[in-house]
Amino acid sequence: MEKKLGLSALTALVLSSMLGAGVFSLPQNMAAVASPSALIIGWGITGVGILLLAFAMLLLTRIRPDLDGGIFTYAREGFGELIGFCSAWGYWLCAVIANVSYLVIVFSALSFFTDTPELRLFGDGNTWQSIVGASVLLWFVHWLVLRGVQTAASINLVATLAKLVPLGLFIVLAFIAFRMDVFKLDFSGVALGVPVWEQVKNTMLITLWVFIGVEGAVVVSARARNKRDVGRATLLAVLAALGVYLLVTLLSLGVVARPELAEMRNPSMAGLMVKMLGPWGDVVIAAGLIISVCGAYLSWTIMAAEVPFLAATHKAFPRLFARQNQNSAPSASLWLTNISVQVCLVLIWLTGSDYNTLLTIASEMILVPYFLVGAYLLKIATRPAHYVVGVGACIYGLWLLYASGPMHLLLSVVLYAPGLLVFIYARRTHQLENALKRREMALIGLLLVAALPATWMLMG
Repeated sequence: MEKKLGLSALTALVLSSMLGAGVFSLPQNMAAVASPSALIIGWGITGVGILLLAFAMLLLTRIRPDLDGGIFTYAREGFGELIGFCSAWGYWLCAVIANVSYLVIVFSALSFFTDTPELRLFGDGNTWQSIVGASVLLWFVHWLVLRGVQTAASINLVATLAKLVPLGLFIVLAFIAFRMDVFKLDFSGVALGVPVWEQVKNTMLITLWVFIGVEGAVVVSARARNKRDVGRATLLAVLAALGVYLLVTLLSLGVVARPELAEMRNPSMAGLMVKMLGPWGDVVIAAGLIISVCGAYLSWTIMAAEVPFLAATHKAFPRLFARQNQNSAPSASLWLTNISVQVCLVLIWLTGSDYNTLLTIASEMILVPYFLVGAYLLKIATRPAHYVVGVGACIYGLWLLYASGPMHLLLSVVLYAPGLLVFIYARRTHQLENALKRREMALIGLLLVAALPATWMLMG
């Protein structure tokens, strides 16, 4: 019999999937694009937006506790089969790319211990040695999840507690080393040569990236012991992560001036720790980063495998992916996910891409699924409070689409288009005879047509 997930395991799943690699590079990433004043505004917008999104998920778990599978089932129930599929496809692609980025950064962090000016062993996580190591880790976690989601979630709970130790140490040391005169230096970012509002806009995809995973408990809600714990876990994890991100970003700007921080090598938290703790600082952060990312990778493997499985049980993905093994693990979906990750790892080695490239692609693919959560709450809202949360979550989703810029939207069109072939094939495997609605046919045609100029423009 399958064991169910309690509140602590669900909270750890959400917190671990958010507190991954991004937090360790956050000081440099933010300092490179924004001044202290823009960062305060940017975190204010993100904090309100992500809390509205978390509240929207909490309300939906209360209003429609019968909908297991979260963001995919909300989109499908509210806007039809095709939109539901696009939400599942976009989310699954985001999860695959996030997993690849985690594997890349684990071995990039290991280079702190192994690489010298004469020897480039792991480099930026894209050498052949890194790819071999990442492949071994990939298939070890694959084996772990096949043993059952509950087993993997229990290990993840321990990893989440372990990763909070170096983060807590950094926050305490940064608080002691903080200097207000350093923090106030070029407070509005005149040296950046960009207006404050443009700086705020430039922080949006970075702040979104560190919150991707907020939906973790909702995605595995079918495996929750108590459905009410799903919303609680989401809210608790978001508040904890927001507190960590605010402290890490703002305290860092009081330890090192923004221009110097913007030039630091990532993970920039390691360079800051060296300043505060001495030569052992980067070892502490590199070790913390490896533990943190491995925990986040485990969380994301569980979530990535869950989406095609749930989509297949709702006849949106091919029938094959609805299979489970004797431990109730979504085995066929897990194989699909990890073979895709393995292919991406080989492409990373061939193209020499790094973590930041993957961050951009993954952030883009999650925008539509997040927007649809707020839109579905707005559609089924019955109370004024529900309407307020739904409108707020929708506005935040639209703001993110605007802030991401036209090139990133083109990229998402290119990545959504191949999924339509999977959708059409899935309907055949489930022998669905009901015809698609006219607007769904029009949307398929529009996406396929738009994919051609979008591909050409991206290549250009």
